[in-house]
Amino acid sequence: MGDILAHESELLGLVKEYLDFAEFEDTLKTFSKECKIKGKPLCKTVGGSFRDSKSLTIQKDLVAAFDNGDQKVFFDLWEEHVSSSVRDGDSFARKLEFYLHIHFAIYLLKYSVGRPDKEELDEKISYFKTYLETKGAALSQTTEFLPFYALPFVPNPMVHPSFKELFQDSWTPELKLKLEKFLALISKASNTPKLLTIYKENGQSNKEILQQLHQQLVEAERRSMTYLKRYNKIQADYHNLIGVTAELVDSLEATVSGKMITPEYLQSVCVRLFSNQMRQSLAHSVDFTRPGTASTMLRASLAPVKLKDVPLLPSLDYEKLKKDLILGSDRLKAFLLQALRWRLTTSHPGEQRETVLQAYISNDLLDCYSHNQRSVLQLLHSKSDVVRQYMARLINAFASLAEGRLYLAQNTKVLQMLEGRLKEEDKDIITRENVLGALQKFSLRRPLQTAMIQDGLIFWLVDVLKDPDCLSDYTLEYSVALLMNLCLRSTGKNMCAKVAGLVLKVLSDLLGHENHEIQPYVNGALYSILSVPSIREEARAMGMEDILRCFIKEGNAEMIRQIEFIIKQLNSEELPDGVLESDDDEDEDDEEDHDIMEADLDKDELIQPQLGELSGEKLLTTEYLGIMTNTGKTRRKGLANVQWSGDEPLQRPVTPGGHRNGYPV
Repeated sequence: MGDILAHESELLGLVKEYLDFAEFEDTLKTFSKECKIKGKPLCKTVGGSFRDSKSLTIQKDLVAAFDNGDQKVFFDLWEEHVSSSVRDGDSFARKLEFYLHIHFAIYLLKYSVGRPDKEELDEKISYFKTYLETKGAALSQTTEFLPFYALPFVPNPMVHPSFKELFQDSWTPELKLKLEKFLALISKASNTPKLLTIYKENGQSNKEILQQLHQQLVEAERRSMTYLKRYNKIQADYHNLIGVTAELVDSLEATVSGKMITPEYLQSVCVRLFSNQMRQSLAHSVDFTRPGTASTMLRASLAPVKLKDVPLLPSLDYEKLKKDLILGSDRLKAFLLQALRWRLTTSHPGEQRETVLQAYISNDLLDCYSHNQRSVLQLLHSKSDVVRQYMARLINAFASLAEGRLYLAQNTKVLQMLEGRLKEEDKDIITRENVLGALQKFSLRRPLQTAMIQDGLIFWLVDVLKDPDCLSDYTLEYSVALLMNLCLRSTGKNMCAKVAGLVLKVLSDLLGHENHEIQPYVNGALYSILSVPSIREEARAMGMEDILRCFIKEGNAEMIRQIEFIIKQLNSEELPDGVLESDDDEDEDDEEDHDIMEADLDKDELIQPQLGELSGEKLLTTEYLGIMTNTGKTRRKGLANVQWSGDEPLQRPVTPGGHRNGYPV
């Protein structure tokens, strides 16, 4: 009781302050009257700096300085009365301050009667340039502001197409309105009662702890999947290395016993047996004349590794599986889709994964060969968000493998369903990501490219990419990569020509995006569409070369070389309209025989088994065990690899997972 009495005055003051803030006028009068009757003292609370008449005067002075173009007065008041925590920590305040600097930099150009005073104009431009090099540099990676970094260097900004918006009559009044709203907002924020602040801080603290714990869990799951895939890859490389070593040792022993085998023969054995990733380094590092006698020991170590470490997974009863996928409860469907996906994503690359995929295909797991109205594919349109998402994840896993893409391509409805889901899905970001990922991998196959172009997917992609900051990293990266793959075709370029201005604007904005993973695809798309004369003409009219040269100053060596190729393409004078050579031969497939199973396929799982529930491999092998019918399959031969130098923009279809892993494209 003593503690309460000691702080009673302050507590009553907090209640009074909140009632006043919330405009409970009658309640406040009654509360104050009762406190007076009971002799309870009310502690006076200190209001914010914008509460008194002085604050209103400061606001008026700021607006007047804005109207008069008085740069020094405005920013002196701005820095004195808007706290640094707001100016530096609030994204809206930082953007507003950037535009305010632009307003004062071009004020004389817009409002001078006659020719503006050169000395005064140079001073304002110099002030803006200094801001860009110091505090304003923080926004240099934001696509919205990137063109304005060239403003101080443009001789006549009023006629430059990139700055046309700044000189429209509506631009300054709209900025002034934003300024007035911001000043009113921070005025209200400064009056926030202490009671509300205490409540928010306490709730926010608990929320932040939960968010941190959740983030740590997600990160741990992601690392676990990454390490598992690394382990699988290392183990596959180890098997390969042991086998090749045994072959080489046999050849060397034959040489010692008198049979002449040339170093060229040994090198050909290496080239034949080693994977693509190992060939280049081996050609320079293997000593083909060195004798050895360890063939028997090496072969002995190889055999148990193959048999023990990489077993074939048990066969399943696919008839029962498909029946439950169609008729089971939504929760059972979700657990089955998850388990089937995990079989693919966590299996060992090589024979084990190929056998799993072959079993799925030979049993038509997704009903791609079926014409029944009720099929597993229809789960993509399920009313359950979880089932829809897990079906999209499984299709994306199929599409990550070359044989899986070939299987899905057998049914034209698969592409149509994915395109429909992509455009309709607005509830679940991960569902849309996986649908988009599958479509991007589909674009490695020419017939599917053609269908997507004809369905107008380029227009949808361009529309989505107009606001890249609202997209997840995965969506942004796969959208740009898909757009590039479609733009490599002559029909895709012709589609882009119909909306050339919009496509060029979107791609030029993406050049400066903070996600650097998208740069090769942006460069590849630009280089490709600039082969069309009408698009080149549009690009020149919007000052594309100036925009590109801005990035040459900031980019790395590889980026600079690619942009130089794009500028060269921009300034070329090849092929008049209507003479663009067709590259649309459907008999030729651009697809490389690479399988890319990215970790994102298993991120952020929505469902967890409850006590007694089965999931994953245990669910499959307990409830759906079938007769052993697993058989291996010879992999189809991929196209000859075409190496990408990195100097030139991409000119063949790729998928982000394969490009990041350094596969030939």
